[in-house]
Amino acid sequence: MELRDFFPMWDKLDNAHQQALAGGMQQRSVEKGEIIHSGDMDCTGLYLVASGQLRAYILSEDGREISIYRLFQRDICLFSASCIMRSIQFQITIQAEKDSLLYIIPAELYKKLMEQSAPLANYTNEIMASRFSEVMWLIEQILWKSFDKRLAAYLLEESALEGSLELTTTHELIARHLGSAREVVTRMLRYFQGEGMVKLSRGLIRLSDPAALERLRDS
Repeated sequence: MELRDFFPMWDKLDNAHQQALAGGMQQRSVEKGEIIHSGDMDCTGLYLVASGQLRAYILSEDGREISIYRLFQRDICLFSASCIMRSIQFQITIQAEKDSLLYIIPAELYKKLMEQSAPLANYTNEIMASRFSEVMWLIEQILWKSFDKRLAAYLLEESALEGSLELTTTHELIARHLGSAREVVTRMLRYFQGEGMVKLSRGLIRLSDPAALERLRDS
């Protein structure tokens, strides 16, 4: 995978800027479950996902997590280099959900190139706007959608990502993603099971009636 796979405006960059990005890029392999950035760490740099899957989440004072977005192959994570944005500090944690291969562009290098290259600066702003849109969408879901609909949407999303109706997961992990308590997740999943929408077993959730979950999600 090449840098042009991450930057659609690659051909608009000066040759010197292309070489600087390529020359400064580092490679890092991370294992599933590894924390690769947290709000307390120094500004690391841009993460480019060559393969695998990452999760970005925020952590409350009482230790509760809620996922704000995911990163897949060819995605760019800007919040790991939030120091390149003036007056913006994000307390976001990024964790590998699967074994992943990352390319890292140091923050100072990227900031310098942004100041010199309008195409790079414009594309960076587009990515940031997209991430803010995702965060705003999440806030709307939390404020206006009932938990049963959010849980149905999560199960369907996970099924689509894994390409399977059987999800190997725990109630605790789902609670972390949705910013809820494990007990709340357990009660709702048992309700879903009573309605014939899922079948529960230890460490496994099978979507018995995806169409019913879709109807609930969209109602």
